[in-house]
Amino acid sequence: MLDIKFVRENPDVVKENIKKKFQDAKLPLVDEVVALDAENRKTIQEAQDLRTARNAKSKQVGVLMGQSKKDPSKLAEAEALKAEVKADADRLAYLEGRETELAEQIRRIMLQIPNIIDPSVPIGPDDSCNVEVQRFGEPVTPDFEIPYHTQIMESFDGIDMDAAGRVSGNGFYYLMGDIARLHEAVLAYARDFMIDKGFTFCVPPFMIHGNVVEGVMSQTEMDAMMYKIEGEDLYLIGTSEHSMIGKFIDQIIPEDKLPQTLTSYSPCFRKEKGAHGIEERGVYRIHQFEKQEMVVVCKPEDSMDWYEKMWRFSVELFRSMDIPVRQLECCSGDLADLKVKSCDIEAWSPRQQKYFEVCSCSNLGDAQARRLKMRVKGEKGTYLPHTLNNTVVAPPRMLIALLENNLLSDGSVNIPEPLRPYMGGKEVLTPKH
Repeated sequence: MLDIKFVRENPDVVKENIKKKFQDAKLPLVDEVVALDAENRKTIQEAQDLRTARNAKSKQVGVLMGQSKKDPSKLAEAEALKAEVKADADRLAYLEGRETELAEQIRRIMLQIPNIIDPSVPIGPDDSCNVEVQRFGEPVTPDFEIPYHTQIMESFDGIDMDAAGRVSGNGFYYLMGDIARLHEAVLAYARDFMIDKGFTFCVPPFMIHGNVVEGVMSQTEMDAMMYKIEGEDLYLIGTSEHSMIGKFIDQIIPEDKLPQTLTSYSPCFRKEKGAHGIEERGVYRIHQFEKQEMVVVCKPEDSMDWYEKMWRFSVELFRSMDIPVRQLECCSGDLADLKVKSCDIEAWSPRQQKYFEVCSCSNLGDAQARRLKMRVKGEKGTYLPHTLNNTVVAPPRMLIALLENNLLSDGSVNIPEPLRPYMGGKEVLTPKH
């Protein structure tokens, strides 16, 4: 969410940013919120003037009432002034109510106006305009056919989607045996990888209040992603970033405690509205999965440096498991409204002969901090920190990249060296059939 003062003083900049995000339907919101802001400031000023006048008149009534004991004519003057005080009080009550109404209208609109994107963000309407920046590792295509990922898992008796469908419906799965163990090995390795980078490991709440949801994401994202607990002010998290950033709601962070570098494990729950296409079957798009996340809260001047570090951590992690990846810069139209800049890390799929998303790194500037009323107390006063997040790993999707890139011609799967300590020393998984 932008600062209303910035919108007031730079309406053309805000409108141009909306155009760059191809959200022209939101352009009228800028003039609307500027007009409401002007009315609100006028209302606040009138209310303040009335309070000052009322206090002065109240004191004068007291003086007149005292004088009326000697001069009865002062009593009428006091009563007239009392009537004015009463009228002022009635007007003030109206103005205070109007202030509340205007503040809510302004906030509602401000929540819809997108954040100002970084000048380096490529301009385009959707993800087809995302730009490949660089590749890491050589994509390899083996000389044997690679089965679909669920077929690979089934050869190890490692997945049962039919049973999950009977129990929970589409978009769920059972992982079993060596595949389930590999799934947990990836998460454990990712956890320790981030701890070695100096991040503090966390296990957050898996449900959050509505005001936290509103603080960390846009209404559009919420509607498309979040599951609400019926009858309660609780939502299942779509990623641990939601509760990790929410941890700082209404908090003042001492400047010497920055940066906050956190890596968190959680299950994630998503509606996945609109998911479609041949690669949406299997475990590409699912309603429940587990994830290791990284979150940073830092000084504004440090956020772009952290952005660079964070996506490079993802590259290093995947390359340590011999998985070729590329960095893809997200274009303006593909950025969620709170994001200043974002990139995807995509892993190579030998079966599909293309890359697919496995990590998403985002700098949200001070948008989440402003929504959640997070502040930093420094030597020169308080200010809003910047927040960033990035996927460390999100199996089982990450397992697709691991299995395809480490599959051998006989159907066995090579276990990357960093994962072997978490797999009881196993070097290869041998299929059961």
